[in-house]
Amino acid sequence: MTLDQITDAPDILMEFLEYHSTIRGHSDRTVAAYYTDLKILFRYLKQRWHKVGRDVPFNEIDISDVNLDFIKQIKIEDLFRYQSFSPEMSGSLSAASRCRRTSSLKSFFNYLTVKRHLLDNNICLELDMPKRRASLPRYLDESECDKLLSACSGPYMYRDYAILMLFMSCGLRISELVGLNLSDVFEDHVRVLGKGNKERIVYFGEGCREALDDYLMVRDNGKIHPDAQKALFISQKNGRFGARGIEQMLERKLLEAGLDASRYSPHKLRHTAATLMLRNGVDTRALQEVLGHSNLSTTQIYTHIDNAALHEAAMANPIGRKKREEISDVKE
Repeated sequence: MTLDQITDAPDILMEFLEYHSTIRGHSDRTVAAYYTDLKILFRYLKQRWHKVGRDVPFNEIDISDVNLDFIKQIKIEDLFRYQSFSPEMSGSLSAASRCRRTSSLKSFFNYLTVKRHLLDNNICLELDMPKRRASLPRYLDESECDKLLSACSGPYMYRDYAILMLFMSCGLRISELVGLNLSDVFEDHVRVLGKGNKERIVYFGEGCREALDDYLMVRDNGKIHPDAQKALFISQKNGRFGARGIEQMLERKLLEAGLDASRYSPHKLRHTAATLMLRNGVDTRALQEVLGHSNLSTTQIYTHIDNAALHEAAMANPIGRKKREEISDVKE
């Protein structure tokens, strides 16, 4: 969803979205998430404050009249309740959804107080970020990567193989790979447009270079749509290969390789690249640059999945090496 497609946002919300799109340079996806979270907030408050009839469906509550006076009435208690509110009334929100919603609230109220000076106090300073259960990222080991690559066959084998190589050797996000143009590919690296419209250079090895060369030899079939001429990867319908198409392709290849397609996604291939780099001597600072993480803490999750390093750490503890008879001898 782009800003042009948002037609029901009140002025104060639209100005916030435009700020994130133009000034902060956030992606359409991020802006759409802010819009969705705050639209639900305003509808929830109208319903909670009895400003609409009970017979009005939640998704039809008009928010076009929300203004600064409306927002000044919001109390921290309202936001506490909203954090876990679900308009479907079926079950509770996931921890990830609550975190995203809280992040939207904090960003909105920070904008109103710090950037626009429309509010004297930021009530979201008292709003804690919900805790999320820490989980280790799933990834393919090297032998499973080989199986997946070996499953590339058929009329689009060179394209699919090159895509999988870029995922598993460079650790690209799916949005970054979809956005690649021919002009972004160089001899030993690609130029990537990441989150926040930040460009970075990601290098690749000889195998990836060979995969790209093989694909580029068959890429142009003379039928590519004019608006996709610059795109690196072309779909079966001769347009830019989109995210959904790549997800479906990966699912097919996983099944053909005998791997569990329900456990892996393009983002899991990014985890795979990060894990293999870390296990083969890349430090976290370099990995941070490769993956395009703004914060090192995001990258450090991968330091917890190197089982070899964990085993080495355990073996280094002298207590863990002591046997029962050795302790008994000391007692005697």
